Amino acid sequence: MRVMSSLTLTLFFSIICCSLTEKLSNASSPNIIIMLMDDMGWGDLGVLGQPSKETPNLDAMAAQGMLFPNFYTANPLCSPSRAALLTGRLPVRNGFYTTNGHARNAYTPQEIVGGISKDEILLPQIMKKKGYVSKIVGKWHLGHRPKYLPLKNGFDEWFGAPDCHFGPYNSSIRPNIPVYNNSEMLGRYYEEFKIDRKTGESNLTQMYLLEGVDFIRRQTEAQRPFFLYWAPDATHAPVYASKPFLGQSQRGRYGDAVMELDYSVGHILLWLKTLGIENDTFVFFTSDNGAALTSGPNEGKHYKLIPTCTQSFSLRVTGSNGPFLCGKETTFEGGMREPAIAWWPGHIKAGTVNFQLASVMDLFPTSLALAGLSPPDDRALDGLDLTPVLLNHPHKQGNRPVHTHCYRSSPFL
Repeated sequence: MRVMSSLTLTLFFSIICCSLTEKLSNASSPNIIIMLMDDMGWGDLGVLGQPSKETPNLDAMAAQGMLFPNFYTANPLCSPSRAALLTGRLPVRNGFYTTNGHARNAYTPQEIVGGISKDEILLPQIMKKKGYVSKIVGKWHLGHRPKYLPLKNGFDEWFGAPDCHFGPYNSSIRPNIPVYNNSEMLGRYYEEFKIDRKTGESNLTQMYLLEGVDFIRRQTEAQRPFFLYWAPDATHAPVYASKPFLGQSQRGRYGDAVMELDYSVGHILLWLKTLGIENDTFVFFTSDNGAALTSGPNEGKHYKLIPTCTQSFSLRVTGSNGPFLCGKETTFEGGMREPAIAWWPGHIKAGTVNFQLASVMDLFPTSLALAGLSPPDDRALDGLDLTPVLLNHPHKQGNRPVHTHCYRSSPFL
């Protein structure tokens, strides 16, 4: 698969736009896109100090929207942070303490072992009440068995995998991770969906980009409000990028992956503008946790790190957590503080830097508020509605606490 040129995409967008008889206007119930990166660090963005010039589109997104330097995850691991985003609840409440909810300890309810509990209410389930069509593109990571998959938890569409792209495996006991289109398994990583561990080449990010823009196009044509949860995993080890991006960055394979994700974000925003729905679409960009402290051989550049965090590691460093201590799998700032940008032209004042303390759990009540929906009142929620902050309305969120949770199994946690 080749990366489409900007000219090709622009011409394609123009043809699509001409086919629309009427633009969708959803100012009262905007489309919502949440872009969740995988193991991307606070310091990976140029706007937050990264000097390697890998993120021009994300930097432009921040210039056109609102940058949140004080944005935190709920847990420094993949599954718990994703569960917290989609439920608005701390891991101690939704049961996801560690990856995929397999934390068999005295404090983990056994009914959630293996996947998200049926008693949890996920964001797309509520948004259906307002007619939203929802899709997840990329990594799910809240359970791999059929009863835990996205279409059983409120999503209307899915293209991606239930887990990260670990592998390759070659046995029936431990097969490669499957890739799904809705409920149909299309193939597996390293088999039908190629990832070259030696070179780092894979077209997965391009596939995720095309799936995302196709969903946006279809819902716009049908004049339906949509929720797109775009969750690529290229910056999670083993790091990958498509051929046009390999070798293009100053930070090895990891930087190449960041460049391709930045390219993809830029084209999704261009897609919105070309369709004329940018003023009707709220977009939020962030990461599930801080950058990992190490990656596989040759996937990043060698750097001298703080010994406190690296005594057990001898491989290469991946992303950057900026000035903050440690990274993924730790509860230091480097593991918990994430890059975050809100973008909504015509509603969010361009070029704003807001130091409001905020959390990934806030995306749950915030998305509901934007859609004109109330959060469930039968359970404790830990996220707060950020719409007054986003829209520069009077609010009392300034002194709010942000709680995090992580099951302790390491001296770094």
